[in-house]
Amino acid sequence: MDVVAELRRALGAGRVLTAKEDLIPYSRDASYFEGPLPLAVAIPGTAEEAAEVLRIADEAGIPVVPRGGGTSVTGSSIPVEGGIVLSTRGLGGVRDVRPEDGYAIAGAGTPLGELDELLSRLGFMYPPDPSSSSAATVGGSIATNAGGLRGVSYGNTRCWVMGLRVALPGGRLLWVGGRALKRSAGYDLVSLFVGSEGTLGVITEAILRIAPRPEAVGRAVAYYGEMEAAASAVAELKRRGLPLLTAEFVDGPSLRAIEESFGIRAPEGAEYMLMVDVASTRESLRRHLDEVGAVLSRSSLSVELTADPARIDELTRARRGLYPALLGRRAPGQLVISMDVAVPPSELAAAMEEVRSASRSAGFEVIIAGHVGDGNFHPTIYVYPSAMDRARDLILEVGRIALRHGGSVSAEHGIGLEKRELLAEEAGAWLEAMRSIKAIFDPKGIMNRGKVL
Repeated sequence: MDVVAELRRALGAGRVLTAKEDLIPYSRDASYFEGPLPLAVAIPGTAEEAAEVLRIADEAGIPVVPRGGGTSVTGSSIPVEGGIVLSTRGLGGVRDVRPEDGYAIAGAGTPLGELDELLSRLGFMYPPDPSSSSAATVGGSIATNAGGLRGVSYGNTRCWVMGLRVALPGGRLLWVGGRALKRSAGYDLVSLFVGSEGTLGVITEAILRIAPRPEAVGRAVAYYGEMEAAASAVAELKRRGLPLLTAEFVDGPSLRAIEESFGIRAPEGAEYMLMVDVASTRESLRRHLDEVGAVLSRSSLSVELTADPARIDELTRARRGLYPALLGRRAPGQLVISMDVAVPPSELAAAMEEVRSASRSAGFEVIIAGHVGDGNFHPTIYVYPSAMDRARDLILEVGRIALRHGGSVSAEHGIGLEKRELLAEEAGAWLEAMRSIKAIFDPKGIMNRGKVL
């Protein structure tokens, strides 16, 4: 079979890329991995066309790599042995918004930022908000069960997906879930596809829960000398039932990067910055913000409280801009590797200290930021290519530290190429159950071959 000719017949020549200069960007994503060039990049414009691409690939036994915005930091969206990259960029667009029923329907290729902008005009939001939301897509974020800054109050993507349309190997299209807000009818196939990283099929469309946008938001910024004190303060805020929207932290090296890039200065002795947002009514915001400030001031070096949108935006840009700021500080030839693990919040400070010790032993300075409210943190290191073996060993050790503390090797970035060995350690016996499930949906093993399992 001439696969490229078949793809062009199905999609049209303009939506099948084969020139080397067009293929090179699809051999990379936001991770430190680099794959081979794919045979072709297919850009379907409908779910039916996506299914036809999979039918052609399945018949030929050629692997398919689904790709959204290319923002994966674990290598989920690059090929490992050529094949076809199926780009969902032609499957974008918000199809329907039903505020009265609490859902929106969006194509898989819709950027999260575009969806949020539309919903904001209606007074609603789609809560999952990864830092890459300007480029990350609906389908990609579902495929990795993405999280974000609002995870402490709204959870990961899995909590917000009601239904999915999926193209399967062989060319079938399948709807799972639906528009009902409650459902107790058989197996939860929606959750099966959430976090599957394109190993079962290609998500083409999603029915997503939406939430009212908070009427008023205030922010507390506190500085600490020790992480344990910051984590304990957030635990007290949660115990009091305060309406937290976010609870973020960055460490000392992160603070210095933020200071250089954004001019936000920390007080002397600060090794951690904690940012806590509260969502409230206009009438209650000041009271809630003052209560947060009272708790944080007991153990912090200083506290700033603000409800000024301009100041909140300034601080948000600094937090979301941390990773780009770290990229800007790397030496020529260095890679930046950002890891992702989660532990119970009460274990956060101890797990982080073990990660620092392991990093020093491996010869790396580690920079740590994350979501203190749900125990998710991101150790980041600078690596020269000559030190990649040591870096990979450290990635494994960081995952094992999380497991020893009762956590998970991945909180929101997925498994991809990076963490297959760690997934086997976390999953144990149920890894075989996952392989059996994959064999049902993808008997020839064409979907995102070499990833996850």
